[in-house]
Amino acid sequence: MKHLLRYTLALTCALSPVLALADDKDSPKKETPLVPPRKGKSETIKLFNGKNLDGWIGHADKWSVTDGVIVGKNTTPVPVSTYLLTKDSYSDFRLLVKGKLVQSEMHTGIAFWGRNAPEKGDKYTYAGHLVMFPSGWGMYDLFGRNGLPVDGGPARKVGKQHDWNNLEILAQGNRVQVAVNGVKVVDWRDPEPNRIKVGPLGLQLHSNKVPQEVQFKDLILTTFPEGDKLITVK
Repeated sequence: MKHLLRYTLALTCALSPVLALADDKDSPKKETPLVPPRKGKSETIKLFNGKNLDGWIGHADKWSVTDGVIVGKNTTPVPVSTYLLTKDSYSDFRLLVKGKLVQSEMHTGIAFWGRNAPEKGDKYTYAGHLVMFPSGWGMYDLFGRNGLPVDGGPARKVGKQHDWNNLEILAQGNRVQVAVNGVKVVDWRDPEPNRIKVGPLGLQLHSNKVPQEVQFKDLILTTFPEGDKLITVK
């Protein structure tokens, strides 16, 4: 009887991983919820006046304006990614912006649906969603889930590494659509909409040990945009 009991226990342990895999395979996948666009006043805003950084906050030694362009630049190491943040917060929006990586091969990006997170090591760092460009095209969850399941391949085909890229980000409900140089490259819904926050937008100067420079201009934002189509797609 003892031998039979030991055999039964051993067989059960051996089969447990197989049974678990079968259960996982057979269990239905959790569907991503469809969160509809939020309602609010729709207005179009120039986020950048072309002259100074009124309406923005960030490290004065890293962000400046030159010839009508926002410049993010470092000559000493940046231990934690830092951001130029809008003073106002947003939920649903359409953002048109031109961005350029001038120096280094490290990506930059535009952060949204999150918050300023100084407890993470920099007064102006960000916790939330990020659309990355031009190196490592894709999306990221800063101080959260890390890389998000967004294919960067389509953007790499049309993006420019050290030249101006025309970007459109359409964020509605839990859906994010992105166009690069007139081509739709992202259409993704966040499966965890509880992570979405009403928060500032942020322009990224990535953590790096080497000098780098990023530039942004022509930032036009529409709050609570009508329709769900990218307007720059050819």
